[in-house]
Amino acid sequence: MRIVLQRVSHGSVTVEGRVVGAVERGYVALVGVTHADTQAEADLLAKKTANLRVFEDPDGKMNLSALDVGAGVLVISQFTLYADSRKGRRPSFTDAARPETAAPLVEYYAERLRAEGIARVENGVFGALMQVTIHNDGPVTIILDSDDFQ
Repeated sequence: MRIVLQRVSHGSVTVEGRVVGAVERGYVALVGVTHADTQAEADLLAKKTANLRVFEDPDGKMNLSALDVGAGVLVISQFTLYADSRKGRRPSFTDAARPETAAPLVEYYAERLRAEGIARVENGVFGALMQVTIHNDGPVTIILDSDDFQ
């Protein structure tokens, strides 16, 4: 499982002209799932997301977690995180899990964020054409890959 976390002052997702999810201070989490991923990877990355200390403390140091500051998380499925562009000019997406595997794991990741104590967790619409607004704060962008924690 691969997640691109962007710390945001605001993030929202629109589908067919309607905002379906939004957060203020927090993260937009772009979530990719590969074939071998299970709930164990989602558990691990939800815990990491909730506890990663990248929010400023009163001294301006990145020393606080999403839990510490009451941040929200906007979860967006993104199969393109598993694009393979090593050959040719068109990326291959064969490393991305099929929707019947990926959709439940993306939703499970969101559920685990709630279980970790994130009060506001919003979701995009799996498989939909989404317009995502990201007001990256910092900018701070962190890549979490479950393979790095094995």
